[in-house]
Amino acid sequence: MESYQAVGPPDGESPDNDRSQVANEEPKRLSREQKFIMVSTASLNFGSMVCYSILGPFFPKEAEKKGVSSTIVGFIFGCFALFNFLTSLIMGKYLVQIGAKFMFIAGMFVSGCVTILFGFLDRAPDGPIFIGLCFLVRAMDAIGFAAAATASFSILINAFPQNVATVLGTLEVFTGLGLVLGPPIGGFLYQRFGYEVPFIALGSIVLFMVPLNMVILPNYNSVPKKDSFLKLIVLPKVAILCLNIFGLSSCIAFLDPTMSLFVLEKFKLPVGYVGLVFLALALPYSLSSPLLGFLSDKKPSLRKWLLIVGAFLTTLCYFFLGPAPILHIESQLWLFILMLVLNGFALAMTGIPIYPEAINSAYENGFEEGLSLLGLVSGLFGALWALGSFVGPTLGGFLNEQLGFEWSAAIQGGFTLLSGLASAIYYTYEAIQRKRSRPGIQLVSEQERTLLLNEA
Repeated sequence: MESYQAVGPPDGESPDNDRSQVANEEPKRLSREQKFIMVSTASLNFGSMVCYSILGPFFPKEAEKKGVSSTIVGFIFGCFALFNFLTSLIMGKYLVQIGAKFMFIAGMFVSGCVTILFGFLDRAPDGPIFIGLCFLVRAMDAIGFAAAATASFSILINAFPQNVATVLGTLEVFTGLGLVLGPPIGGFLYQRFGYEVPFIALGSIVLFMVPLNMVILPNYNSVPKKDSFLKLIVLPKVAILCLNIFGLSSCIAFLDPTMSLFVLEKFKLPVGYVGLVFLALALPYSLSSPLLGFLSDKKPSLRKWLLIVGAFLTTLCYFFLGPAPILHIESQLWLFILMLVLNGFALAMTGIPIYPEAINSAYENGFEEGLSLLGLVSGLFGALWALGSFVGPTLGGFLNEQLGFEWSAAIQGGFTLLSGLASAIYYTYEAIQRKRSRPGIQLVSEQERTLLLNEA
């Protein structure tokens, strides 16, 4: 992977970590600091996604044994996102004051501890006590994850300002690996050793990564700026991108409490095989992300097309996932897996260009470069991702209970349909405005040329 070496400060001056690093025109090898940042972020992406995704194959069924309804299971999944939403805004606002490295390390530590605690919830009494403890532990996990993720994205973008999408896309491989390995590993450990072992084993892996990151992750010092979330989100392009983030995350999170139950009941697969079905979504996402990130950086004009086409393709996939009863098509395992594969690719198309588009829009509208702005962008998008992750499983669990998976998946696709239409309208309007402004510029140029000739 190509990257850019940061230009050092002039002789006698100390480096300014608050300012995004300036890239040379010629690509060079990664610096030692950049390599360490890549390792730290990769470890977070992998560890957090493994711990997050192990619930999908067996927890809904385990919760049913404890007398928990499908709707409440959806709320338990959504609880993580709700607290993630609130914490992301706070962490993004005060990233500079708290310190990026401390926030990253502390978040990983909390996430690893509460993952282990989740493994002991099967010993809790059935009913309200079990439900209450599930909510409490998931909330703590969300706080830890929000802190680590907000700090991680800010540090990463600060270190790679010229190829944000390429680096994010490359690191999404580890996100995909976590999503890929989490369900089958969790399903296998659950079948072989019971409920506790998956959480204890994977939580311990996250805790093992904490001292590693304490050693290799560099410190970042910065000065707080006066920019705010409100000033950022009122930018039209950023608002559209927030809508895309929301639609993307709600569609992914919708599958957590619903897909495993649908596969078990409809196709009569063992729990261990349900984890393998999750591969159909995560594998295409992780494999396509680096390529889409590279294209997004090399051809910025493609970003709007990736956003729009990805959103509409996601809508189509969710309409055929059931499929929707209005189509009168019988559910088939091969069709279900095909839609998951296409959906994984479509989600990468939508997700990868969002961060560079938002950062460029902020710079164009007068925001100061630096870690403070990156904290705002990371916090805002983390919050919107979490909001979608709350709406997806809670609404999905309710609709699944009332209407069935087929209709609820089709309705869920409406979120990305809305974001795709909004993106198409905005970028069409932007293109029209640019075309209108060009004749005026050319006319002024002609008038200036004529005036200069007359003066000569």
